[in-house]
Amino acid sequence: MDQKRILVIEDEKPIAEILKYGFEKEGFQVACAYTGGSGLEKAEEYKPDMVLLDWMLPDIAGVDVCRMLTEQHNIPIIMLTARGNVEDKLYGLESGADDYITKPFDLREVVARVRTILRRFDRVRGIREEQSAVEGLTVSEQERMVYRNGEPVELTPKEYDLLLYFLKHPRQVFTRVILLEQIWGYDYMGDTRTVDIHIQRLRRKTGLGEKLVTVFGVGYKYVP
Repeated sequence: MDQKRILVIEDEKPIAEILKYGFEKEGFQVACAYTGGSGLEKAEEYKPDMVLLDWMLPDIAGVDVCRMLTEQHNIPIIMLTARGNVEDKLYGLESGADDYITKPFDLREVVARVRTILRRFDRVRGIREEQSAVEGLTVSEQERMVYRNGEPVELTPKEYDLLLYFLKHPRQVFTRVILLEQIWGYDYMGDTRTVDIHIQRLRRKTGLGEKLVTVFGVGYKYVP
């Protein structure tokens, strides 16, 4: 089995070195970058399976780096930050991050979260090739890509997983908690408003609009 590649983008070198040492000890390959610009360049050449991204970088804000990475690559991202309030967490997730870890952190927790996200990502990626046309969208599970009228739709990994889950369960109503468990994982400790943010973005990006129906007081469902 190939070693998973982790890219750490963190301007505090002692923290980057701790992460590098810890993940290499767990059998990962690790590369480090200390600015947003060098991180974007490293992502192009290193082709990481996961990015650990600091919020506060000296040249480009971490959330902006996150947006650029999700526009260019289909890779999961975990934000690392000293910011602990809910608004900042939601802002980071809205930028395309898959998870959010507050400093100071326990290295064991970071490793566990990375493993959980990578397992889920691989599970979905490993599904056999299946293309289906729904509502003017073409979904390729092998590529993990969605096309709208022949043009690729830029979705983050979590947006893609959420869309696929709805398309495979039409007319079923799901609470926000269930969606968090199914898409983000049972150990996810985030706010349920994360689901609302992702639904809003899916409506806008895919053109599904009101077909991703809000069931007031309950959650959401997809109605073809």
